[in-house]
Amino acid sequence: MTDVAAQARETAEAVARRSYGKLVAFLASRTRDVAAAEDALSEAFASALADWPLKGVPSNPEAWLMTVARRKWIDADRHRQRSGVVDEDLDQIAAVISAGPEGGEIPDRRLALMFACAHPAIEASVRSPLILQAIVGLDAATIASAFLTSPAAMSKRLVRAKTKIREAGIPLVVPERAELASRLEAVLEAIYAAFTEGWSDAAGTDTQRRDLTGEALFLAGLVAELLPHESEALGLLALMLHAEARRRARRNQRGEYVPLAHQEVALWDGPMIAHAEALLTRASRMGAIGRYQLEAAVQSAHVARCRTGNPNWEQVVVIYDALLEITESPVVAINRALAVAEVAGPQAGLDALPDADGDTRLKEYQPYWAARAELLARAARDDEAQHAYDLAIGLEADPAIREFLEGRRAARLK
Repeated sequence: MTDVAAQARETAEAVARRSYGKLVAFLASRTRDVAAAEDALSEAFASALADWPLKGVPSNPEAWLMTVARRKWIDADRHRQRSGVVDEDLDQIAAVISAGPEGGEIPDRRLALMFACAHPAIEASVRSPLILQAIVGLDAATIASAFLTSPAAMSKRLVRAKTKIREAGIPLVVPERAELASRLEAVLEAIYAAFTEGWSDAAGTDTQRRDLTGEALFLAGLVAELLPHESEALGLLALMLHAEARRRARRNQRGEYVPLAHQEVALWDGPMIAHAEALLTRASRMGAIGRYQLEAAVQSAHVARCRTGNPNWEQVVVIYDALLEITESPVVAINRALAVAEVAGPQAGLDALPDADGDTRLKEYQPYWAARAELLARAARDDEAQHAYDLAIGLEADPAIREFLEGRRAARLK
């Protein structure tokens, strides 16, 4: 491969990581057809890989891709003999990309498009997944994992949503300020899911995931500034800051995974934790407790326990009780069971753990089997623990966490 061709491919890959979701969102906001926007952009990337090695990489590759993708969409739309197509000024679209964020009520174009995709005419359960695919650029399999469902089921939900947007003519336009609060839940859920996907790279070696974490933190900060009186916006930012503050402590110098209880507190980001605590305090004074505030409160309790050495598991269980009542989430139930075990012993934790046979979402959920393995081992139910450890290790993609679980299995089941 020539140097020019290599540069072209590297640039295309960098743009795909950085701007794929944004470009799809711009196209979809004008065409009202997310699937067609994705197809057109894919063709534009293919054209770039053919054109750029010959003519050189353009000074603004995003604008080049937007222009080509828009033309591809118009050509495809004409081919399908749709009526009512109005050719927009392609140079103006390119200028929007070049100029970056537009002014107005929402200070960031990408965040504005997230609120646009949270339109009330779109089914509530698919708004966040649609944002994650159309704006953030995650694939259906990754989104499915975040929502504990199968890739096939998530793909069908997304296809149905895109079809409805197209057939019902749902306008993907930036809402007025008065409409933001009613769309906030879906936007916060999408931002947190994006952050969680990026945060799963504990070592911070995956550039794409690291960028995703930073982008999610940036967007959460913007929402908190945009809607300073929305307690859940503050709660989410506090939660994410608490998690991010511990990033450096999640791996030791050998690259091995370090669980929270064994992390070196000195490696935590003190100012970031202080910021998170201040946000949580502000949110608590607003008199409206929600999911993200409670999750941030759990993280705050973990910080207090690790810093002082004083057990506070009873308080953690109380917070999880409230959180479970709000969310009915199996993930919350798993974490609550682990906290219950710290208070009342491993059998009590096992009794509190959800049943995978009664909830199919858990059968391939690695943290469930890791938690179950730990509790079974502590309860001296070695054969069952062995099976659970085997499943947890087999389901884990991160080599460092697999190695950690293998070490726990060896230590627990001597």
